[in-house]
Amino acid sequence: MFSPEKIAFKPFTQKAFLATPTMHGEELDYIRLAYDTNWMSTVGENINEVERIAAEKAEVGYAVGLACCTAALHLCVKLAGERLYGKPAISHGALEGRRVFCSDMTFDATLNPVVYEGGIPVFIDTEADSWNMDPVALEQAFTLYPEVKLVVMAHLYGFPAKVDEIKRICEAHGALLIEDAAEAMGATVNGKQCGSFGDYAAISYNGNKIITGSAGGCLLTNSLEDANRARKWATQARENAAWYQHEEVGYNYRMSNVVAGVVRGQYPHLEEHIAQKKAVYERYCEGLRDLPVTMNPIVDGTEPNYWLSALIIDEDAMCAQLRDDSRALYYPKAGKSCPTEILEVLAKYNAEGRPIWKPMHMQPMYRLHECIGREGSLRCRTNAYIAGGVPDVGADIFQRGLCLPSDNKLTEEQVDGIIALIHACFA
Repeated sequence: MFSPEKIAFKPFTQKAFLATPTMHGEELDYIRLAYDTNWMSTVGENINEVERIAAEKAEVGYAVGLACCTAALHLCVKLAGERLYGKPAISHGALEGRRVFCSDMTFDATLNPVVYEGGIPVFIDTEADSWNMDPVALEQAFTLYPEVKLVVMAHLYGFPAKVDEIKRICEAHGALLIEDAAEAMGATVNGKQCGSFGDYAAISYNGNKIITGSAGGCLLTNSLEDANRARKWATQARENAAWYQHEEVGYNYRMSNVVAGVVRGQYPHLEEHIAQKKAVYERYCEGLRDLPVTMNPIVDGTEPNYWLSALIIDEDAMCAQLRDDSRALYYPKAGKSCPTEILEVLAKYNAEGRPIWKPMHMQPMYRLHECIGREGSLRCRTNAYIAGGVPDVGADIFQRGLCLPSDNKLTEEQVDGIIALIHACFA
């Protein structure tokens, strides 16, 4: 229960943000280059350089600069669907009527492109020791649905999944892997870059990511043919003719040369931003170690980019909390707290927090979709006459977890203040 007498400071003068862009100056030079050369559209030196650098950093053959990461994910899904099932008829999706295994605890942009292409998401539960797709549950899913040939997984908050295990499972079942590395640029698994494991992958330059272009993303692949197909689709799928001629559906998805200028100026600072985020995470770990909370787990052999620091409250330290689709209530209790209380206190003191991603199988549009855990389906597992149920790891993490202010420009005093606020919530 929050005890204001336990703290001795007023609300932060400068807001403690969740995650904001950090500019360095070089970005303006490349924006000016686009302006001075009059390459203000979707071609130019900045785009060429961003694609070269992105591929090099991610340790893949090719990168395709696009308007946003969701566009990159959409073209990943389209490439995978056509590779698996052939080119669909006009007005039909490449995955029409096909089940696709998807991360459950993630932002909906990870799997929306599956729906764009007519696919049916089947959600794979989260594992407690990584907060990412559970490889054990994925193996169970292939047992239940052996016909599935595509998996879409995400790395949560810049803390890598066991993507090497997931990749091996996909290969054993003849399935393709799409890796959503939007939040994990620069993170590694056994020294290998996130974004380099999937048959296709996507990274993000959204305004709150580890580096930014204000918008933008890249599709990553080791296939030159697929990279060129993605570039064609991203520029309205125009054929090589003097007039505008089209044989397939295209999109207006290409990255602007101006946005690419911002991204180009940001890339030299990627490791610097990661180090700053890591310092924030480690200060939280030290300051909160005596409380009944646990920070984002780090899987052995992985190095996160620490994009967002998050915590989960021990089950026996939770006060009563109830959520519907838009509101939350809680019952304050001495010595206990909950995400809703902590988030309210942070906001009161001019600090920005956020709930953990609400699992997709709990979202209104997907409540009847299949979700699979280590023991099989999470659906239809209760019985009015027989006691028992089934663990739902993602729902539990959502209930007990929250994201903390994680901006790389937070001062030590701000982080210490946030730590004091959280301590006061458990007083």
